[in-house]
Amino acid sequence: MPKLFNFIKSRIRKYLFEEVWLKDYKKLGMKIGDNCSIQAGVTFDYSFCWLINIGNNVTIGPEAYILAHDASTIKELNFTKVGSITIEDNVFIGARALILPGVTIGKNSIVAAGSIVTKTVPENSIVAGNPAKVITSKDEYLEKNKMLFKESYVFEHSYIRGNDSGLKKEKVYSELKNKIGYLLAGK
Repeated sequence: MPKLFNFIKSRIRKYLFEEVWLKDYKKLGMKIGDNCSIQAGVTFDYSFCWLINIGNNVTIGPEAYILAHDASTIKELNFTKVGSITIEDNVFIGARALILPGVTIGKNSIVAAGSIVTKTVPENSIVAGNPAKVITSKDEYLEKNKMLFKESYVFEHSYIRGNDSGLKKEKVYSELKNKIGYLLAGK
């Protein structure tokens, strides 16, 4: 019964709030690969979503914006610029990043949260800023994090799960005050 209730609730919500689901974008021609994780609030350019191609194993953080058109010229020049967006395999796009038309994000790259990507990102790169610029290679970034991991506070994912985790969360907060720690992947 709960499954049916949730299904009906989601359909009513979609109708009332005019929500667009990934399957709607796919019907309009947007391509999405396998094993992708698209977080809450991501906005794809609905009118030009057929110009967006997302590879396999891509993660797009909350409230990122993928925009395949630029209408800034419509009033004065009577045209809208459009461009394809290709997000290749194994890419991570951070929260609230903005990807503009005509951009390819190369394989195995990371776009930092809040970045505005105006140009193509080379493979195995980390980009950040406005406009986004290459700040390091992915290999250098991972190597740096391996070193930091060895010197930092590390805790298991299960440590902060469950009803009894209040005190544990306070401990984690105090340990991480003004520094970075690491959460081991888990269920």
